[in-house]
Amino acid sequence: MSFELYPTRLPCGNRVLDLKRTHVMGILNVTPDSFSDGGCFNQLDQALRHAAEMVAAGATLIDVGGESTRPGARLVSPTEELERVAPVVEAISRELDVVISVDTSTPAVMRETARLGAGLINDVRSLQRDGALDAAVDSGLPVCLMHMRGEPGNMQDDPRYPDIVAEVREFLAGRISACASAGIPRERLVLDPGFGFAKTQVHNLVLFQRMEQLLELGCPLLVGVSRKSMIGRALGREVGERLYGSLALAALAVAKGARIIRVHDVVETVDVVRMIDAVEQAKEEGLQA
Repeated sequence: MSFELYPTRLPCGNRVLDLKRTHVMGILNVTPDSFSDGGCFNQLDQALRHAAEMVAAGATLIDVGGESTRPGARLVSPTEELERVAPVVEAISRELDVVISVDTSTPAVMRETARLGAGLINDVRSLQRDGALDAAVDSGLPVCLMHMRGEPGNMQDDPRYPDIVAEVREFLAGRISACASAGIPRERLVLDPGFGFAKTQVHNLVLFQRMEQLLELGCPLLVGVSRKSMIGRALGREVGERLYGSLALAALAVAKGARIIRVHDVVETVDVVRMIDAVEQAKEEGLQA
């Protein structure tokens, strides 16, 4: 694909992501109630060990989340979220060479984790909580903006759109403008279509099919579909049986231009991404031969 659509250098704190290639973001939920791995990594030593395993497997970003955003999830207080996330961010920053993404909508968490070494804010609410825009500006970090209607507790209550792709595009364009007005330039933004957030199965599939249209907004894309219910519905698989469906969508997302793939299964996804990169590199070398 052409890299003239957006800058390929994304400064993330004291590290830089080269977006000429695809990156794998490993998911680290330090929550008791996330849909796939809730309760698995609540202790600091468990969380740090899992982060180290994902980095060794090839993840270049670790996404730390302290509030579950699965359908029907309860809200947590800023204090509770910070108590879950801050020690993990601090430990990873101290121990591992990796970009730390913080999956949060909470201004206090954005500010404190930026101070502790986070390199990216990943906000499913697109900086719409009171004070979030200001906190993101003050952090100086890039931000991933995601499409969602409502809150996780009610987002799946009969979502309807005349045109899902047009809706997602219009929403994200509006958030890009809001960020620009607040002082966050387009060059510091990443976009997430929000698969599984306020969308039916048909919405998810159509949006995935036409996802490359979102590149016209001039920002790199992050795609997170690992183990999600859209795979379960399509294949009739339970959460623990969705690896192959997840890998299929990861490969398709790369082909459609995504530059960050957010996953639970890092080893397998890194192989997918590296194989695609090998083919693309051979194609470029062949043209130059």
